[in-house]
Amino acid sequence: DQQREASFQGRPSCFKMPLAVDLLHPSAERLQREHKLKRLVQSPNSYFMDVKCPGCVSISTVFSHAQTVVLCSSCSQVLCQPTGGKARLTEGCSFRKKKQF
Repeated sequence: DQQREASFQGRPSCFKMPLAVDLLHPSAERLQREHKLKRLVQSPNSYFMDVKCPGCVSISTVFSHAQTVVLCSSCSQVLCQPTGGKARLTEGCSFRKKKQF
């Protein structure tokens, strides 16, 4: 007991230790890694995107987590393959996220 009391004599009674992360102002990267329901403001992980076909250069709207094979409407080329989560785009396809309203 005497050793324990001696070690705390030099410190103030309310010793404050700084946090390693700022909980009130998390970074955008940290928010994106958190679960969609545990974010400061809830937001979905999925989105719609415009995908450009490499063959005929037509644009199709595709869901990011599509669960079926998506074909080009004009040339019937495969644009994306389903996976367990996000859909995998075919090589040569370019995309951009659609704006959320």
